[in-house]
Amino acid sequence: MQRKKRYKSKKNSKKHARGVKKHLLKSRDNVLYHQILTLLYGAGSPLHYKDIFKYLELPLSLRKPLQKLLLQLSSEKILVQTDKNTYKPGPKHGLVEGVVDQNAKGFGFVSKLSSKLGPVKYSRDPFLSPTNIGSALHGDNVLIRVFKVKKDGRPEAEVVSILGRSREQLTGFVSIQTNQVIVYPEDPRYPFTITLEETLPEKLNDGDAVIVKLDGESKNGRQQPGKLLEILGNPDSVDVQMRIVIEKHNLPHVFNKETLAEAEAISETIKASKERLDLRKIQHVTIDGETAKDYDDAIAVQKKRNGFRLYVSIADVSHYVQPGSELDKEAFLRGTSIYFPGRVIPMLPERLSNGLCSLVPDEDRFAFTAILDFDRKGHLKKKDFTKSIIRSAQRFTYTTVRQILIDKKPEIRRAHKPFLTPLKWAGELAKELMHLREQRGSIGFTIPEPFMELDDQGKISSISRTERNFAHKMIEEFMLAANEAVAETFTENNLEGLYRIHERPSPEKIQEFVEFGHSLGIDLPPLRQDPDWFGQVLNLVKNSPKEYVINNLLLRTMQQARYDEKNVGHFGLAATDYTHFTSPIRRYPDLTVHRTLQHFLQRTTKVKIRKKEAKSLHSTKEMGPILSTRERVAITAEREMNDRLKVRYMHNKIGETFQSVISGVTGSAIFVELLDLFVSGGISLTSLKDDYYIFDGKHHRLKGKHSGRSFQLGDLIPVVLLDVDLRRNRIYFSPAVTEKDQIELE
Repeated sequence: MQRKKRYKSKKNSKKHARGVKKHLLKSRDNVLYHQILTLLYGAGSPLHYKDIFKYLELPLSLRKPLQKLLLQLSSEKILVQTDKNTYKPGPKHGLVEGVVDQNAKGFGFVSKLSSKLGPVKYSRDPFLSPTNIGSALHGDNVLIRVFKVKKDGRPEAEVVSILGRSREQLTGFVSIQTNQVIVYPEDPRYPFTITLEETLPEKLNDGDAVIVKLDGESKNGRQQPGKLLEILGNPDSVDVQMRIVIEKHNLPHVFNKETLAEAEAISETIKASKERLDLRKIQHVTIDGETAKDYDDAIAVQKKRNGFRLYVSIADVSHYVQPGSELDKEAFLRGTSIYFPGRVIPMLPERLSNGLCSLVPDEDRFAFTAILDFDRKGHLKKKDFTKSIIRSAQRFTYTTVRQILIDKKPEIRRAHKPFLTPLKWAGELAKELMHLREQRGSIGFTIPEPFMELDDQGKISSISRTERNFAHKMIEEFMLAANEAVAETFTENNLEGLYRIHERPSPEKIQEFVEFGHSLGIDLPPLRQDPDWFGQVLNLVKNSPKEYVINNLLLRTMQQARYDEKNVGHFGLAATDYTHFTSPIRRYPDLTVHRTLQHFLQRTTKVKIRKKEAKSLHSTKEMGPILSTRERVAITAEREMNDRLKVRYMHNKIGETFQSVISGVTGSAIFVELLDLFVSGGISLTSLKDDYYIFDGKHHRLKGKHSGRSFQLGDLIPVVLLDVDLRRNRIYFSPAVTEKDQIELE
């Protein structure tokens, strides 16, 4: 009898537990549940239920439901009682904060995980279903609760609260309908429409790109109320596309009044002083691209009895931009100049970038000069640095220097007779520096870049391969030499400076590449985790059909170069010491390097440092991650702008045939890049009508079940342009039918 009673009691207990859990699952949709977790997560110490009630400002009617919910959460160990009616997050709290990365289909993931409650134990980004993502939007900082971890290690979570909105406004395209105006967000990661209900201007046209402000929460998850902020106009315009990219990436692009006023107030007087070495008699020249407007580096080469002397003179931006000034704050905020085809978002106002800091010919300019002495074989023997005053004697383009040194065009050489010998010396020194860098294992990736020419309407008129001739390489060698010499000075004197570091690639990624190389039948050299091994691999595929793919895949094994106060060397350059010194007009890290070097020189020469120059708004440790992030944002924006313009360039070429290389293969698509235009697109498997294709992941290919025809990464194939989606910026191809295909079909 007693045994039966105990069994009944146990059965009732299980039933009660199931009921609690069922009720708790319902409560997860309750605002109160989320409020409790958010409050206790941020509290930092246990809270009594009365304090919880007080902090949440709940009505009296919710006092008992609150107590009941707290007990239920404790029963699941989401919370734990530290004392009677006192609670804190329990062992199964699952609370983590991070950033939402939303998909166009509504679901998302949470990255950049952290927690105030201890170390984050999840190895993969938690998944958010469309239901569990709530009202969170792409890019929002959120508090989530992981309630399940699948067998593959993927956590599943729900959004508990939004800690910070990433955006208050979006760009989109107008759709004027019968009874309302709807805006479709340009970025597909915002899977909803925006309804504009206020009276709208007559100049608003269907299809216009606009900027709208999100005005309140979504009522049904698919529609958001919004207000019109600005009409951008026809999205085919390069300037409209530029504004879309600017808004999407939150790029600072308008200088405030204070910054412009400070720039205008700078004196134009440039005269020699005791603090500066007068180098105006040294024959400096600038060598840049045809379209360059800011000349931040000038060089001069002299041949000596025992070798060469190289002067690398860099615009002295630090003379004009003092730490803590409005110019300094704005430059740090931007971090870098951003270059689009035919357009630029400068780091500094034009009066500095194209004026006082630009080393234009026949004008005195303040500079910071590295004076480097090399022996005949290019080995650095001595390095000195000085504030200087220079006067550029000539503005050369890369093309002109190539015509003088390589093509040896008589008419060009006659026109530049005073510079022929110094340029010859420069070429000789550059060759020795190149040879030494190759010997030590510096990796020379050969990935072509597109040059896009714009017409009078701001549209792409042509796309061609960016030329990279000996003159480019010569200037690159001189800039690398100066950067390394400055970094070596930092290391030798234990200076607190900002290094440009590039860490070793992970062994796992290298092994993945090796397996891929073998799958393509490439006879790779014995694996060594040093830069020289990478160079040997690149030489193996040089001038072969697989060169483009191997260069890209090998590049993907690399870690991203970044800025840091700790020097760990630069793997890609095979350099023990490296920094950025040569472009302070367009890179803030270079400006900080100038300041560090200047303080060192002032200290060693016992020159008094002005108070204004001695103090920076940020420590070197703080600056590294921030400026690395700004650089990555700029690179992403530049690539996206290029891709957008390419899509519009291809729009009127539907039906045309192009030669391409397969750059990627998945179970649902083939990705190709056009060889001459550097335009990327996809081939959907649904467009392959001739056979049923099976994905072979190990060999990165698709193979026809009946025909045996295959599409493998690195293959060259002709393709036909099927369609261009201007709204989603996507290009679709299909394999072209060749003569061989036609014969087989017949």
